[in-house]
Amino acid sequence: MTSISGAEMVDWNLAVATATRLVRPGPEVTRDEARAVVAELRGHARTSERHVREFTRMIPDGAAVPDTPVLVVDRAGWVKANVAGFRELLTPLLGKMQERRAGAPGGAVLGAVGGKVTGVELGMLLSFLASRVLGQYETFAPVSRDLPASASGGRLLLVAPNIVHVERELEVAPHDFRLWVCLHEETHRTQFTAVPWLRAHLEGEIQTFLGATEVDPMTVLERIREAAQSFAGARPDAEHGDEGRSLVELVQTPEQREILARLTAVMSLLEGHADFVMDGVGPQVVPSVAEIREKFQQRRASGAGRLDVALRKLLGLDAKLRQYRDGERFVRAVVGQVGMEGFNRVWTSPNTLPTKAEIDRPADWVARVHGKGSEGGGENREG
Repeated sequence: MTSISGAEMVDWNLAVATATRLVRPGPEVTRDEARAVVAELRGHARTSERHVREFTRMIPDGAAVPDTPVLVVDRAGWVKANVAGFRELLTPLLGKMQERRAGAPGGAVLGAVGGKVTGVELGMLLSFLASRVLGQYETFAPVSRDLPASASGGRLLLVAPNIVHVERELEVAPHDFRLWVCLHEETHRTQFTAVPWLRAHLEGEIQTFLGATEVDPMTVLERIREAAQSFAGARPDAEHGDEGRSLVELVQTPEQREILARLTAVMSLLEGHADFVMDGVGPQVVPSVAEIREKFQQRRASGAGRLDVALRKLLGLDAKLRQYRDGERFVRAVVGQVGMEGFNRVWTSPNTLPTKAEIDRPADWVARVHGKGSEGGGENREG
């Protein structure tokens, strides 16, 4: 019997083919318009780098940092990049599952069929996301001939058709909106280039999370089936029970919850910091930033179609929106109490990262890291 490697438990090529076939076409633009958009986004990325460094003070003047690529991609390019990233992260877990499956009855059939099924399912998921992501700092990017990464890993992706689609939908100034988006994404690039240990720390947490996954393939399939059934009956307004739980919550083991809490805190910090920087720099360089911010927030909060809302709940995207809000509130409160230099203590080591509880109570982080009393200086989460 021919063995199947862990990576082949997912048909990655089929995932890419499925996603690119299903993804919706982008907005109509001429060839000249597309070239102009790409050129402007690249220029804004370079400009944003200087603005973000000056505002955050994370990188001292003259300090050398890794040079990471900035890539302007279409929806298919985003799909290819993320499939490569998923493959990089999931291969150790899939290898463990392959070892367990090898001795199980029908293991070869499960591998041949399961890899195709999982490839299609992953492709469907990516086709949904590919039309919604404006930009992404891909932290765990493998070196690729088509989509290069830096030697230390990482690359910044700007999804041109999605940016054009949203700026048209919101009816905002294209030049301003594109720069505004670049400020947010450039902040993520600065976070990882200025903090050498951050990438390895996140990767370690994720691998530990994956390592705690139940590697019995049938158990995993049962959990995915439960998630699918939950999705089929999901109510957009559900607040209790499995209807309101995300796929991430449904497939995790009890041991993973503690790890997930730490990861949630870090992601809240990173996303909130990017929003804080974007709003802090914006008034000086983006003339219509107030209008853009108001319309974009309304778009985030607006009620989408039932299918879209159900998918967001299933995939845990609602949690990501909370990360922006809670993380930004944390950063704003800490900077207000101890200044930007005091806030930057957060990047000292994994021990100075906020806990999930401290994201909700910034004054507790200030008290722990700076040794200052928490009374009167922090901002607690409302509700």
